[in-house]
Amino acid sequence: MTKADPLKRYKSKRNFSVTSEPAEGGQANESAPAFVVQKHWASRLHYDFRLELDGTMKSWAVPKGPSYDPADKRMAVHVEDHPLSYNSFEGEIPPKQYGAGKVIIWDKGSWLPLGEARKDYEAGKLKFELRGHKLRGRWTLVRMKGKSEKQDPWLLIKEKDEFVRPSVEFSVVDEMPDSVAGLAEPEPAGDKPVARPSIESAGIKAALPATLKPQLATLVDEPPAHPEDWLYEIKFDGYRLLARIDAKSIQLFTRNGNDWTSRLPHLAKELKRRKLPAGWYDGEIVMLNDNGMPSFQALQGAFDTARTSRIVYYLFDMPYCKGRDLRSLPLIDRRDMLESLLEDASDGTVRFSATFDVAARDIVASACKLGLEGVIGKRKTSHYRSSRSSDWIKLKCSLRQEFVIGGYTDPQGSREGIGSLLLGVHDDKGKLRYAGNVGTGFNARSLKDIRTKLDALHSDTRPFETSTGMDGRAHWVKPELLAEVSFGQWTNTGRIRHSVFHGLRSDKPATAIIRETSMPTATNGKARRAKATQSPPLPEPSPLGGVKVTNPERIIDKSTGLRKIDLLRYYALVGDLMLPHLKGRPVSLVRAPEGVDGQMFFQKHMDKPTITGVRLLSPELDPDHEPLMEVAAAQGLVSAAQMNVMEFHTWNGVKTLIGKPDRMTFDLDPGKGVEWPAMQEAAMVVRAFLEELELPSFAKTSGGKGLHVVVPLKRRHDWDTVKDFSQAIVQHLAKTFPRRFSAKSGPRNRVGKIFIDYLRNGFGATTVCAWSARARPGMGVSVPVTWDEIPQLKSSAQWHVRNIHERLDVGNAPWESYEDEARTLTRAMRILGFNSSS
Repeated sequence: MTKADPLKRYKSKRNFSVTSEPAEGGQANESAPAFVVQKHWASRLHYDFRLELDGTMKSWAVPKGPSYDPADKRMAVHVEDHPLSYNSFEGEIPPKQYGAGKVIIWDKGSWLPLGEARKDYEAGKLKFELRGHKLRGRWTLVRMKGKSEKQDPWLLIKEKDEFVRPSVEFSVVDEMPDSVAGLAEPEPAGDKPVARPSIESAGIKAALPATLKPQLATLVDEPPAHPEDWLYEIKFDGYRLLARIDAKSIQLFTRNGNDWTSRLPHLAKELKRRKLPAGWYDGEIVMLNDNGMPSFQALQGAFDTARTSRIVYYLFDMPYCKGRDLRSLPLIDRRDMLESLLEDASDGTVRFSATFDVAARDIVASACKLGLEGVIGKRKTSHYRSSRSSDWIKLKCSLRQEFVIGGYTDPQGSREGIGSLLLGVHDDKGKLRYAGNVGTGFNARSLKDIRTKLDALHSDTRPFETSTGMDGRAHWVKPELLAEVSFGQWTNTGRIRHSVFHGLRSDKPATAIIRETSMPTATNGKARRAKATQSPPLPEPSPLGGVKVTNPERIIDKSTGLRKIDLLRYYALVGDLMLPHLKGRPVSLVRAPEGVDGQMFFQKHMDKPTITGVRLLSPELDPDHEPLMEVAAAQGLVSAAQMNVMEFHTWNGVKTLIGKPDRMTFDLDPGKGVEWPAMQEAAMVVRAFLEELELPSFAKTSGGKGLHVVVPLKRRHDWDTVKDFSQAIVQHLAKTFPRRFSAKSGPRNRVGKIFIDYLRNGFGATTVCAWSARARPGMGVSVPVTWDEIPQLKSSAQWHVRNIHERLDVGNAPWESYEDEARTLTRAMRILGFNSSS
């Protein structure tokens, strides 16, 4: 009897003379069966999850993609078997073919059945372990009851293991969206431990990045369970420092990316002498006192006097080395490799940081007796992440953190300089809150030095949001200096008690200082554990740039259930696409503390920089108001969203020549009774008329109900000229098509008509930025589109925060020629018969 072809359904749906998908073939691997997840932009974006079994790839379509949260039971529709050769397919399925659309290899690797694979698959409950670039650990596919004749509905569920991530902490599809086709195959799944690799074969081959953000530790209230999973280091009382070494140079960077190479020439010289391989090295610089203990005040004094030659650099991690990305290796492997490069580095100016593999309580007790700040605990199997992580923890002898100095009091008696420093921390809205004062821990030299620095920052206004209780005798300063202070406790009113000054800090921005709170060390009394073996990269916990997210699960859109964390992830995802539309432009923010259903307010100015990544522009741009703002970095989007910003609106001009706009915008706004097809037609009419004026135009959805038509301009005309000419264009269209267009705003003037808003072209007027979400139910997104796409759009909110993945592969391509198309208005004015002087 002829055996049935398991690929019959697959072949019957495809025309292989048209599609480049493989008809059959592929090499089986019974010892390490393959899995692949292909991200597929078909009629709707979904993820095709495939497992090698019995010579084919068993396949499921997962609309939302996998989740590391066991509470997220993701629908997985069982589809036809695919050939093994499909694992390497990445490309475009042609139009009118089955599954037409783009396909990328989103993840790949091997899988290990946790049971009898064939039997469990037939029974509808398949448990397995994945070893991929993005998906790791134990998972289950379970068939739902109520079997369909055509396609069986299954669920893809993450099992509880060491790789679990709550959905508010990590979303693998949002934060790791790209193809892995070019990456080497991960190590196959199996029970045999993998030998620790040499540097030359470890991790992943990768170019040395120009910048690197360090992993940060989380303050905890007690040592974690399972002490055998952890190692401990002294918590150095110093500054974090990262060294970047390549064939041409050695650079030393603070945790915020400031280049301190020129301030520490002896360390650069010593690193060069040791001939360390190209890579990134992580550590801490300290000054040691006569007893060999770190002293923060001595370190501060070394920088103040430019006598830094006695500063010692303790290295404790190595994220990159010899052309390899080592971040995916367990910590103990990275440390072994680093130690092998630092033989005989127990003294001198560059040293290897020793660890203590003993009970945490004993280490903390010893550290406190020696007068140290505390200890750092690191999970032995942890991977290096450029963010704050619970895999690295801080256990302190006393409470201690940085505070912003907002003022000071006069000294009393024979004391000189200052009496006490008035301290503050920022709340979740970026406001500086008074946190108490510190008047001890100074010496005569530090009192004089601090007073000199404070005098240079004199201010007539109180920087704190509320009264300090000392306002009558306080001297205010600009909130730029930071003080390192230890203290006994926080009071119920948010003040510190029994405080001691340890020194000034200059390695962190003042805007980043918040009240530091400790976290529990384990969830439900259980710590995550993992085998210490080489493995492919684990998912990063978050790409949010170190932004601390408050109330991540707060619902901001009841109509969709969108949470605050979903909006922050959205802006982290589109930051690179959005920045070209924000670069150099004054921006206004729509803040919605209560979500889309609550009260909102529009913010155009800011008196001081309180949002990381958002800078203040020159007061000369708008001299009658507080400074305008610019989103200068992608992190500014996330930081602003953390502070309840939902929308970003931009000017039609840029800061380098603010008096002459570089674009003209027409906002097509439908009145009551106008259906979507009329909007599409209207946009095409506006485009056609602009073409008659020899003006190129570009389109984007508004994310709400309208469409935006944008004309790129050379900066030759002032605001009034551009606004008046745009008004003339709109009036001409309204006169020519009186039943379709209105040139007057107001609901009564546009019932059944489309108001073409030309007022967006005035000085200080704004339009929602491309890729900005909208603060309205559904949270649509303003997306650049081609003119050919306009007739196919279903609505202006066709793309929204939940489905934006469907558009990311297109990105800004519809506006690719935007800058090259810029024109002056001179020719268009003559064609229309417009007199700019009238």
